[in-house]
Amino acid sequence: MKRGFILWLSELNKDDGDVAGGKGSNLGEMYNSGFPVPPAFVITVNAYNYFLEKTGVDKKINKIIEKINVDHTRELEEESLKIKELIIKAQMPEDLQKEILEAYDHFNTSLNDLVDSPAYSILKVAREPIFVSVRSSATAEDLSGASFAGQQESFINVKGNAEVIDKVKMVFASIFTARSIYYRKKKGFQKMVGIAAVVQKMINSDKAGVMFSVDPVTQEDKILIEAAFGQGEGIVSGQIKPDQYVVSKEDLEIISEKISDKKIAIVRDSQGATKKIALTPEKSHQKCLKTHEIKELASFGIKLEKHYKKPQDIEFAVEDDQVYILQTRPITTLKDKEKHEEISGNTLLVGMGASPGISSGVVKIVLSMNDLDKVKKGDILVTTMTNPDMVVTMQRASAIVTDEGGVTAHAAIVSREMGIPCVVGTEEATHILKDGMEITVDGYTGKVYSGKTETKKAEVRPIVKTKTKIKVLVDLPDFAERAAKTNADGIGLVRLEGIIASSGKHPEYYIKNGHYEPYKNLIKEGIEKIAKPFKGKEIWIRTSDIRTDEFSHLKGAPEVEKNPMLGMHGIRYSLKNPDFFKAELLAIKEVAEEGGHKIGLMFPQVISAKEIGDTKKILHELDMRNKVKLGVMIETPAAVMIIEDLCKEGIQFISFGTNDLTQYTLAIDRGNEEVQYLYNEMEFSVLKEISRVIRLCKQNKVETSICGQAASRKDMVEFLVKQGIDSLSVNADSAYDISLFVKEIEEKIK
Repeated sequence: MKRGFILWLSELNKDDGDVAGGKGSNLGEMYNSGFPVPPAFVITVNAYNYFLEKTGVDKKINKIIEKINVDHTRELEEESLKIKELIIKAQMPEDLQKEILEAYDHFNTSLNDLVDSPAYSILKVAREPIFVSVRSSATAEDLSGASFAGQQESFINVKGNAEVIDKVKMVFASIFTARSIYYRKKKGFQKMVGIAAVVQKMINSDKAGVMFSVDPVTQEDKILIEAAFGQGEGIVSGQIKPDQYVVSKEDLEIISEKISDKKIAIVRDSQGATKKIALTPEKSHQKCLKTHEIKELASFGIKLEKHYKKPQDIEFAVEDDQVYILQTRPITTLKDKEKHEEISGNTLLVGMGASPGISSGVVKIVLSMNDLDKVKKGDILVTTMTNPDMVVTMQRASAIVTDEGGVTAHAAIVSREMGIPCVVGTEEATHILKDGMEITVDGYTGKVYSGKTETKKAEVRPIVKTKTKIKVLVDLPDFAERAAKTNADGIGLVRLEGIIASSGKHPEYYIKNGHYEPYKNLIKEGIEKIAKPFKGKEIWIRTSDIRTDEFSHLKGAPEVEKNPMLGMHGIRYSLKNPDFFKAELLAIKEVAEEGGHKIGLMFPQVISAKEIGDTKKILHELDMRNKVKLGVMIETPAAVMIIEDLCKEGIQFISFGTNDLTQYTLAIDRGNEEVQYLYNEMEFSVLKEISRVIRLCKQNKVETSICGQAASRKDMVEFLVKQGIDSLSVNADSAYDISLFVKEIEEKIK
């Protein structure tokens, strides 16, 4: 075994995980195999052990760990913080610090080529520290399941001696998260598990992206490259629609190119901060990668697949025309993707495939609410963008095509639940397509063809059972049977709005006319149809949340408020109209009692504990308090801040509504295209809110879930599972794939 405190990538290979950790050894493997990996050195596990021993921190840590009752959550978290603070505040041993800083200094300036020159000592005073990343590299025994792998820290854009040392200590400390202590102690590990730190030159990328050595969607043995200007974070987070290139493995010929309107780039400023910049229209539509860069990347993709003997998912960056490989990992989802044959024919439009499946039909253009009636069963609804007013009409359509929107747009969300193909973001569907045209919509590829072909619905498959429960979202009674085929652990969200819209009457109509019994019966009938296929499983129902800009064409609809999103809707509307509220609650009560269903009741747009207190009084009046579980939607920053007060009110579960939580937190209207580039559920502020709520709910034994569209994002799913969320609620079409991904994460963190 190599000893030493510092090892360069040239000294490492894939078998050195015990001393350099998984990340460090894999980077060394690529570096020594001739791949263009940015220069890096590893502060080894030996250095980590020496640091603990030399500072005496190891003895203090052992004493703390020996006394911890890991089953006591609050104590575990408090002691974890103490341990991390001990490490971070400890003085780095002088000899170890000297070696780290000498290594950092070795690639600390653009004058590296002069390091061995006699002029070096003269020029050294002019050296300017460069940016590096300091990343954790878990050891092989840590990854084997002995601890909570994947929770350690990584830092980017680190600059200067003091900051490098601080971040190294923070990486060392990060192995003592509460959950890692819990898992190691439960597994009986007496000795400390080691960790290494990788210090790597930061690539200030002009462009970056992701490459797959096999197309993960079509399963074809071709190279797929996605790229955007700036750093690759924008692609991974979904903020940027990247350029897409498909390359033949046989001769490196570029088979196809899709140049997107990229709108923004994520870059690093001179101080090391990450920021978003808007691109000019000319730059936004410019091809990101040069032809020779595409071919060079494809060549690396082929070589990496051959080297690791598995299809690879590869991250890359380009700085000053130099291509760098940042990371590679096996593609794990190839066997899980549904295969389909691409349609041959005349392509009329290309957008984003937002809901899988293939369907043919007659075009019906909908430009206003007055056009809805012309859409008959089996027609294809073509519009600028759908809205909640169109739900009833959408149920009649065999497919949907829109000019605007992305995969979280209204059309995409509803189409996925209905199981009908949907293509969004075509930009010109309402101009190119005409009423009466026969077309075929391919929701897999995002293409719209002229003429008819056979119809193929997306397959719904039973989930793989996981420790984290996988539930489905169901709003529309006619599609409950389809959702039940997933064999999910229950329904994580039933929104009443779809049932209400099917009546053609707005809640205001029932209120003004005192028709509470008909309203109750409408809700009851709809819920019964949804609940029937899920007999014996828990069903969480959200009371109505209708903004005044939604369902405005329904009979009795009120005037639209100036700012509907911040207006009279959610729990505040229900409490202001108690008879209306009671009608919904009684419908739910009767479904629970008569059908023997397990019901959870959720309240939307909560901003105070008093709202829950007032609601409990109504539940008590209706004799419901002990007949349903009580829950709240966490979709306002206020609910995040008062979560402990809500727990004290006796709630039994919460569910994150990330669509609203994100827009309220970031002050961004998710329906406004001008600011869509800023809308991102993975922003640190949003993740911080989610993490806080989960932690405090666990302390109060309150169940946690998520029902926003972010639950279908794999980066969000990984974050939530690692935070310990109890369940995820997703669309039926994605439940199987998400369950496989959750299983994979859970196996890594056993």
